[in-house]
Amino acid sequence: MRTDMNEPTVKEVGIIDVRFGRNVTVVKPVNLYGCEIGDNTFVGPFVEIQKGARIGANCRIQSHVFICDMVEIDDDCFISHGVKFINDPFSIGDRARGRRELYRPTIIEKGVCIGTNATILPVRIATGVVIGAGSVVTRDLLKPGIYAGNPARLLRKPDSK
Repeated sequence: MRTDMNEPTVKEVGIIDVRFGRNVTVVKPVNLYGCEIGDNTFVGPFVEIQKGARIGANCRIQSHVFICDMVEIDDDCFISHGVKFINDPFSIGDRARGRRELYRPTIIEKGVCIGTNATILPVRIATGVVIGAGSVVTRDLLKPGIYAGNPARLLRKPDSK
């Protein structure tokens, strides 16, 4: 048995300094800190929502989702399992390493649905957009429709009624 091993620093997963709306459901374990979560929103297990993120009302955030600083999700959105948001576009050819001025925001407008395991770079996604599972969103999606792929492309406009 090795005796020269160092002990790690262990930090607890938890809920710290979160502004909750009414009737919010959170399934532990989660890591929520310094964020805002609106009325009637569901947050599944194994989710991390970082300081500075804002989730609107009537949203559903499924398990294993990562929502970083500078992400705003409007009301009535569905974020499926394993979706990852990124705020560091590597604009200097390397990580920002905590230099917030190098991060970029992500805005998700009302009613957007994002499929399982999608990756969302710093972009704006308009109302009426559905993003397919496994997609990588690298640019703003400003017209309603169904998008999928890497990079995500418009596959179909909404059905007209």
